[in-house]
Amino acid sequence: MTIRLRKGLAVLLMLAFTNACFAQVDSIDAFVNTQMQKRKIPGLQLAIVRNGKIIKTGNYGYANVQDSIPVSDRTVFTINSITKAFTGVAIMQLVEAGKLNLSSPVGAYLTGLPPAWNNVTILQLLSHTSGIPDIVDEEESVLIAAGTEEAWKKVTALPMDFKPGEKFSYNQTNYLLLGLVIDKLSGMPFTAFITKEQLQKAGMTGTIRSGFGATKEVIPYAAAGYRYSKGKLINMFFSFPPNLQTAAGMSSTAKEMAGWVIALQNNMFLKRSGLETLWTPAKLNNGKIAGFNSLLNGYAAGWPVVARAEHPAAAAVGGGRSAVFVYPEDDLSIIVLTNLAGGSPDAFIDELAGLFIPDMKEVNGFGLSSSVKLLRARLEQSGYKNAFEEAKKIKRSGADIVLAENEINSWGYKLIKQKRITDALEIFKLNVSLYPASANAFDSLGEIYAELGDTAAAIKNYEQSMKLNPQNNNAVEQLKKLRGGQ
Repeated sequence: MTIRLRKGLAVLLMLAFTNACFAQVDSIDAFVNTQMQKRKIPGLQLAIVRNGKIIKTGNYGYANVQDSIPVSDRTVFTINSITKAFTGVAIMQLVEAGKLNLSSPVGAYLTGLPPAWNNVTILQLLSHTSGIPDIVDEEESVLIAAGTEEAWKKVTALPMDFKPGEKFSYNQTNYLLLGLVIDKLSGMPFTAFITKEQLQKAGMTGTIRSGFGATKEVIPYAAAGYRYSKGKLINMFFSFPPNLQTAAGMSSTAKEMAGWVIALQNNMFLKRSGLETLWTPAKLNNGKIAGFNSLLNGYAAGWPVVARAEHPAAAAVGGGRSAVFVYPEDDLSIIVLTNLAGGSPDAFIDELAGLFIPDMKEVNGFGLSSSVKLLRARLEQSGYKNAFEEAKKIKRSGADIVLAENEINSWGYKLIKQKRITDALEIFKLNVSLYPASANAFDSLGEIYAELGDTAAAIKNYEQSMKLNPQNNNAVEQLKKLRGGQ
C-alpha cells in the first residue's frame, strides 16, 4: 500500500513538473512571438542555457521571406559584431599563452603604424577607447575610400579623434589592428586561429562550414538579411573585406552559439581569471566606464557589458539584429539571432530572462534605481495616490534618495506598458510636482490625461509644457488634435 502511494505520488509530482516545464516553454514561445510581431521581425532563432545546459531552442518565422523558407535548426545567421566577442577570446588566449599583454602598446607588436597610434594599448583597441580614426563610415557601413588599400592610406593619414582612453567611440580600425596582432603572434591567419582554438573545440561544425562569410560568397542555409525603409521590408546585403572579418565576419546558429558559451564558461578556451578579465569593462582616463547606451553601459574585451548591481551581464550584440546575453551570477545565457537590422533583441532579452528569474521582471520593479525601488515598495503597500506624500516621508526620514526626473518619467511609461494606467497617472503627477519647470514632465502628464479621455486636463498640461518650452512640437500637434475634438 505504501509503495503504491509513493508510486502514485511520484507520478503526480512528475506530471506537475512536466506541466510546469511545458507552461514555461509555452510562455517563452508566446513572448518571442509577441516580440516578433511588435518589431516586425521576419525570422528568429533562440537558444537558452541554464546551469551549463541548453534547455530551450526555437525557430520562428522565415529565413527567406521571398520564398517562404522557414527558419530551421540548420539556418545560419550573420552575427555581425558578435564576431568581436570571438576576437576578444582569441586575444585573451594569446595573453594566457604569454605572447601578449593587454596594457602593452600596439606599437610593441606591429610596425609601420602612424606614430600617434603606437602608444595605444591592446585593451584600448579591444574596448573602443583608442581614439584612432575609423576606417569604416559607420552610417553607411562602407570603407571610407574605395578599396582596402586606399581606405588604409586615408585612415593612417587622419589625425587622432581624441586622446587614447578619453572616451568610448565604436571603431572598426581597432579590430583590424587586433586581427594583425593575432596573425603575427599566433603564426596563422586570425580566421584559422579562431577556428582551431574556439570553433573546433566547441564543435561548431555549422559555423566552420559557413566560415568568415561577411563577403559576397554563397553560404549554405544562410538566412537572408532585411531592414525596413519607409515602412517597407527590403533586402539588406552585408559584406566586410577580409582584413575586417575580426570585427564582423561570422555566421552561426543559436544552438552552436549556445555551445560556444557553455565551452567558454567551462574554461575550455580560457582560465577562470581570463574569463573575468574578458568581461571586466575597461575604464576611461577619468576612472569611469562607457558604452553604447544606458543598458550596454560598458565595453570590455570585445564584449559590451551591462554593468549594474543586480544581474549584470556580458552582452555581445551585432548589427542591431542579434545578441548574446550571459548572466554569470545567474548561470543563465540567452542567444537571439534575427535577420532584421533594427530588430534589436538586446532591448527585450532582460525581459525574457525574467521568465527564469522573477526579480528581473519589469512588473517587479527590475531596472529601477534603489531610490525609486524604495518608493515603489511603499506605494505598492499604501497605493499610488499617496505618491507625493510617500516621497516626502522618505526624504524627511533622511534616506539617501534621488528621484531623477527621467527615471520617474520612464517608470510612468513602464506602468502604462503594464496596463496600470491610473498608477501611471499618479507617477506623472508626482514628476510634475517634483520638477515644475520641466516641459517634458507636463508633456507626459498631458499624454496620459488624453489617454484617459480627460481632454480638459490634457490641454491644460500640454499648454503648460508649451509655456515652458515653446519649441515643443509634440505639444503643438497634440493640442491641435485635442482642440479639434472639443
